[in-house]
Amino acid sequence: MTARPLPARIFVAVAAALALLLLGAALGLLIRVPSFDRAEPEPTPVDVGFAQDMTVHHQQAVTMATLARERAADVAVRQLAFDIETNQRDQIGRMQGWLSLWHQPAQATGPLMEWMTAEGHDHGTAATGPSRGGGLMPGMASSAEMAHLQDLRGPDFDVYFLQLMLRHHEGGAPMADYGARHATIPAVRELAKNMLGSQSSESELMRTMLAQRGAQPL
Repeated sequence: MTARPLPARIFVAVAAALALLLLGAALGLLIRVPSFDRAEPEPTPVDVGFAQDMTVHHQQAVTMATLARERAADVAVRQLAFDIETNQRDQIGRMQGWLSLWHQPAQATGPLMEWMTAEGHDHGTAATGPSRGGGLMPGMASSAEMAHLQDLRGPDFDVYFLQLMLRHHEGGAPMADYGARHATIPAVRELAKNMLGSQSSESELMRTMLAQRGAQPL
């Protein structure tokens, strides 16, 4: 029995399907190939230094916020502390994750904020600032201030916490601003910008809360 020829419309359908497959493969190549030209840039001393030093700066804020979340007398202060703790823990996680991917240590060993003078970007006295041995970055509380905070209770605790945290936020703002302007990795710049925005709003809130309690910033 002789095989009957396939209808012409079947040949057309097969040819059309093959054409679509070839077109899809070509489009796939066009979509994928440019991604090799958009490789993530290598982290610079600014990217690495920002992640290292801002982690340390954030860690003290998290310590203070955790204490306030447990001890603050005013529910509004406890809520603020919860927001700060949550946001800054998340940011620490991201920065430490980047450092791990970059094969960089979690903390630097050189002078504080040395990265703020890297690559020709001058930031006043940052390069000649204190070493990491016992130095503090701008806005950070001393050991005596942290001990005093732990000794307080009630409204006195709330006021002192707000004073320390406001100073902490404002001290870290230049670091975030520098990272937002000079970091090479887009994600680092974006995180620094987000820090500036959120901490600026929190600083205004803390100023208002201090005024409501008849207190002044440190």
